[in-house]
Amino acid sequence: MALRLIEMVVKQTIGEEIQQFLKECKVLQHRLIQLENEEVLVRILLDAEKNEKVLDFLEKQYSNNEENRAIVLPVEATIPRIKDPPPVPSEVLPERIGREELYEDIKSVAKCTKVYIIMTALSSIVASVGLYQSSLVILIGSMVIAPSIGPSMALSLATSLGDLPLLHRSFLTGLAGVTITFILSVIIGSLVPLDINSAEVASRTHASFGDLTVAFMSGCAGALAFTTGVSTILIGVMVAVSLLPPLVTFGMLLGGGQISPAMGALSLFFMNMICVNLSGIITFVAQGIHPLKGKEEKIAKKAIFISSALLAFMLFTLCMLIWKLKI
Repeated sequence: MALRLIEMVVKQTIGEEIQQFLKECKVLQHRLIQLENEEVLVRILLDAEKNEKVLDFLEKQYSNNEENRAIVLPVEATIPRIKDPPPVPSEVLPERIGREELYEDIKSVAKCTKVYIIMTALSSIVASVGLYQSSLVILIGSMVIAPSIGPSMALSLATSLGDLPLLHRSFLTGLAGVTITFILSVIIGSLVPLDINSAEVASRTHASFGDLTVAFMSGCAGALAFTTGVSTILIGVMVAVSLLPPLVTFGMLLGGGQISPAMGALSLFFMNMICVNLSGIITFVAQGIHPLKGKEEKIAKKAIFISSALLAFMLFTLCMLIWKLKI
């Protein structure tokens, strides 16, 4: 796991309290640097796994003052190299980055920016070409540039934390992406109708247990990629596999007037979307991602229960409809 550097300017008396905690916490290195006005710069070098523990302590004790702002910086390397300390049997650390670092990472990719809109439009057009030509290579290219993983994982994290602002933002961003993809694919489908018998189209006009499994594993992989600080580029392709092609297939078939197979593609898209979000919530909860404050934790537990129950019910109902109607 990578290293992190935490810096915080506080009063000297507070700095001494923090220093005592850091000795007990056994971080890699900590130092108080004397500043003016009886203030000190607290500098803490530590493993990313201990990042959340230290930040939670700082937030509980000193977050009531706006000037006491902790800054977390990634550390590429140190000289001399840091040797791995012997494991402490009683100390169980999560194999993930801190909650606040995770929040900032996901929040940044959940915004509906111009880049997000352009990338969504480009991936939709490329996917439409791939489906029209029944080219798997072109379809994979569309999934590489599709920004689907951001809003999906942000929805799951917002539910896990009971964070309504993030939930609202990620929902609107995801909705904007779906709308853009749908409109473009309908327009393209009305101009160049799809061949329903082509392999790439036919495989996305009906849902199967294999599709459900892939979508569920994609959500788990996406959440794990964010929580462990791993690059999400390749994982994003896996999430896009579950969401982009079925939605584009639905839009193009609908634009070409092929209603029945279009409904099959739509059911596959909804099933995959539910699976990705549900598995993302489960993974974040299993990784121990939860709010710090007691009141927020109660809200988060309620949000997790309601959302998980609702998603599970929707998934069960959709699977029953697919099985009954033979979609």
